[in-house]
Amino acid sequence: MTPMVHLLLLPFLFSIAGGTNLDEKKGPFENTVLDVPEGTPVPYPVYQFQVTHEGVNDFSLSGEGEDSIKISKDGWLYLQKPLDWSREDHYIFNVEALADGEVVDGPVVVTINVLDVNNNAPYFNQSSYTATVREKTASGVVFTRVFASDRDDPDTPNAHLSYSLVSQIPNNHNVLLFQIHPDTGEISISEEGEEMLKARQGIQYSRGDDRSIDALKGKFDQYCPAQTIPYEQNPFFTCVERAEIRRRNVNPLEDPDYTLIVRVQDMGGASEHALSGNTRVHIVVQQNLWVNPGPVAIKENLKGEYPQVIAKVQSNDPDAVYSLVQKERELTFPFQITENGEILVTQELDREEKETYILVVFAKDNYDSEVDPPMEILVLVEDLNDNKPVCGEESVFEVQEDEPTGSLVGQYVARDDDKEGTLNAQLTYTIVSQTPATESNTFFMDESSGSIKALRVLRRNEHQVYNLSVRVSDSVFSTDCQVIVKVIDVNNELPLFEKNDYGNHTLAEDTPVGHTVLTIRATDADDPGTGSSLIEFHISAGDENEVFAVESDDMGVGHLVIAKPLDFESSPTYELKIDARNPEPLMKGLKYGDESTAVVIVTVTDVDEAPEFSLDRLEVTVAENFTRGSVLLTVEAKDPEGKEIGFKMDGDSQGWLEIDAATGEVRTKEKLDREKLETFEVTVTAFEKENPEKSSERVVHVRLLDVNDNIPKLTETQAFICMQDIKPVVIKAEDKDSAPFSQPFTFALEKKSPNWELHKIDATSAEVRLKKQPIKEANISLNINIKDNAGVGVTQAFEVRVCNCTSLGHCYIPPYGRGFKPGIGSTVGILAGILGFCIIIFIIVIKRTSKKSKKKGQTDEQETNAMM
Repeated sequence: MTPMVHLLLLPFLFSIAGGTNLDEKKGPFENTVLDVPEGTPVPYPVYQFQVTHEGVNDFSLSGEGEDSIKISKDGWLYLQKPLDWSREDHYIFNVEALADGEVVDGPVVVTINVLDVNNNAPYFNQSSYTATVREKTASGVVFTRVFASDRDDPDTPNAHLSYSLVSQIPNNHNVLLFQIHPDTGEISISEEGEEMLKARQGIQYSRGDDRSIDALKGKFDQYCPAQTIPYEQNPFFTCVERAEIRRRNVNPLEDPDYTLIVRVQDMGGASEHALSGNTRVHIVVQQNLWVNPGPVAIKENLKGEYPQVIAKVQSNDPDAVYSLVQKERELTFPFQITENGEILVTQELDREEKETYILVVFAKDNYDSEVDPPMEILVLVEDLNDNKPVCGEESVFEVQEDEPTGSLVGQYVARDDDKEGTLNAQLTYTIVSQTPATESNTFFMDESSGSIKALRVLRRNEHQVYNLSVRVSDSVFSTDCQVIVKVIDVNNELPLFEKNDYGNHTLAEDTPVGHTVLTIRATDADDPGTGSSLIEFHISAGDENEVFAVESDDMGVGHLVIAKPLDFESSPTYELKIDARNPEPLMKGLKYGDESTAVVIVTVTDVDEAPEFSLDRLEVTVAENFTRGSVLLTVEAKDPEGKEIGFKMDGDSQGWLEIDAATGEVRTKEKLDREKLETFEVTVTAFEKENPEKSSERVVHVRLLDVNDNIPKLTETQAFICMQDIKPVVIKAEDKDSAPFSQPFTFALEKKSPNWELHKIDATSAEVRLKKQPIKEANISLNINIKDNAGVGVTQAFEVRVCNCTSLGHCYIPPYGRGFKPGIGSTVGILAGILGFCIIIFIIVIKRTSKKSKKKGQTDEQETNAMM
């Protein structure tokens, strides 16, 4: 199709690609910003410029995207090729209007923002994962994690990923034993799995036990004595032997206990149009002998010989070394632990001195590395009734005369230092005697609560004071206490303010809390020193948020103080109503009136305040491979006076982050690296643009989640073995990732060797053994495959030099001879060697197709010749 025909057909093509309604895509010839989705069919009409200048018969376009974006003679911007957001998210170019080839208008700047379309499915960084978990692990404790990525725009739902479990194999009880966090991909045991998950049964060993086949035969004889069938022919023994070997050398990929099918979906998994990816997680369940025996209960003051065994722990490592420490920093620690994990108490305990102890047990190997997580064991000291009741502090009560029969005098409360809520601390109250004595009982005391009530009407002209002897008892002990009851005058006088209107008081909104606004006074004509004359002040209206409080001395003087920060924007004025009241009830028929109430008006004036953050604590947790340029979080703040604010950030020592000064969006500008810095803090400042000195700060706490982006690496890549004294070579690996993407490692030779074998020692090391006695020195390169706990790793070369050693145990290196001048024979030999080398190279080039297989054969033969 010629360019002219193509231009003539553009309107028809546009109608097919963009619909028949193109009027909405027309506009004036001016600077324009346009949004265009990626992946549209082409040609795709974007926008038509309508010019007012006469004679315009063409347009020109220059700038970014010229190979994809074109403009027709009638001003239509259109796409000749689909746009791709992942390649470029915006284009900026100039457009000029032409008349007969001359520029008559413009240029105008056009910005096309490419809108992301959900056209990339999320994908996992591994096709399969491996993990191990201990049985009886607490629900919710993360033991592995999967991670997926999406190439769509991270700031849109197109890249919002959600993880879910599709299935669990096997699932015999139709119950999911595992769970996955939908946002982070962290996998843990479910509540059902905490109870139901079981490991393969195996033989239990103690510290120092031999774990060879011969030892296994000995343990078999303990359980199945008097066996006459040889072990190799005994089907029961061979079954146990196979199970034990399988349990020790289980490979999650080849022989998992469970396989989880995990799905990740974009758009948060909430749309039927969401795209998805899948992976498998192969899980091996390991025995967990490291079980908390607590809480452990011990009777206080327990008699007998000490130390006494109170509990026992067993590590998953039979060779573990136990140690015991106290969590609290106490002067005495009456506990010990034995070599086999028995926990001992070394002396009698007193609950009143200390009711609980928290013991922390460590299980470590001979290199002082933890083989199990520290275990906290709670020890409870059980109560004995070994304390007498103690009299209460409040023992003087007042009651008005002429109160009706049954009126409450007060409640007497004693205490007992034995354990609260037990019978040892359950108290009963009894009135033993009364002074002065009366013909009938004057008071009644509830034996359970200690409340005292009057059994008749009391009068001051009879007795003004009564002394009661009260016996307080528990199930074993009793104590006599003294209680005084005063009969006071009837409360027939009202408290009166010195004035009922305290006027208007003005405060700046930054007046500090605790500031005294004014002092108020009131008087009461009742008996001095009694509850009828004491005065308490209460704010009864105008202060719903309790911004103010009245501090009183009970003698009629009160201080109105600020109890909470003032805020002009929320409450510029307070009309406070303050009441004066007696703790004793008024005489029957008497009520409080306006004379016992005062009014004060507080006016708050505005002060230019610093911006305020919406949250007091800012925390964010993200994966270390968080997409560069994505929004980490948005810090929200506002100015109380509504002024325009800006943001800035300090403290980013790694230069990983940046903040949008206008919106508060914190983005990543460089790649995050957990191995370099796992947690860090930055300080965000919000300030008034007109007055930057008015500012507030918040610390943002950032935690990086580990991603399996490191492989285990050998710490040493070479070693030597003495021919005279063959000993295994210990190799050790390290991984900068953290659990569950680091140790325990798996070690394996890339291929079986007739001369070498490899045995794992612990989570990070193994030993290389020479199976046969070497007959001559040699340098051997062993290819060792090392993988982390998630099954990620590569094959690495380990160089072993087999050599004769000196008496000090080092390879013998012969001294260099003096310089020599080669003779004719040597020269001929050198030339023959060079010629032979050239012939070999020529043969290799001719037969390069079989190079690989021949090289392997030569390597095997060389190793065999060197060792045999």
